[in-house]
Amino acid sequence: MRNKNFRDNGAAGAILDEYEKSVEDLITIIQGITRKQLPHTVDNQTQDEDCKSIQSILTHVVSSGYNYVIAIRKWLGESIEYRNKIVLNSLEEYEIALQKMFEFNEQLFKDYPNLHLSEHNPSKKIKVRWGQLYDIEQLFEHAIVHILRHRRQIEKFKVMLISKLDE
Repeated sequence: MRNKNFRDNGAAGAILDEYEKSVEDLITIIQGITRKQLPHTVDNQTQDEDCKSIQSILTHVVSSGYNYVIAIRKWLGESIEYRNKIVLNSLEEYEIALQKMFEFNEQLFKDYPNLHLSEHNPSKKIKVRWGQLYDIEQLFEHAIVHILRHRRQIEKFKVMLISKLDE
């Protein structure tokens, strides 16, 4: 990835750098997961369908990554539809999907180079589908932490998968 044509642009550059780093870290963490492990249900207790397997987590992360920036584009007046989840069958497919998702986010800053990131007036904030209000900077910060949280979850799942294999 590491295409930093306009990354010296203060807060926007910092957001993109950290977002890209979180995606790269996630891609590193998923290395070594087999085709058999990818869809294996690790958490049988959760009611959250997005958190049962590494595959379901990655599907959710990719979809969410697109939909955060789509929420911003809708707020900016674009007529664009949210993306549906697409279940993929290999790590290679997820790596490509994660990279394309990041590029889609990066494109926002190319399309709107003078985008105002911070907004203090609640009536001018973006209301996302789960009801929370964000300005652009907050939504990108949420997107970054979202990846970090799920990266951590996948790290735990990998340990659980290894211990299941040892049984």
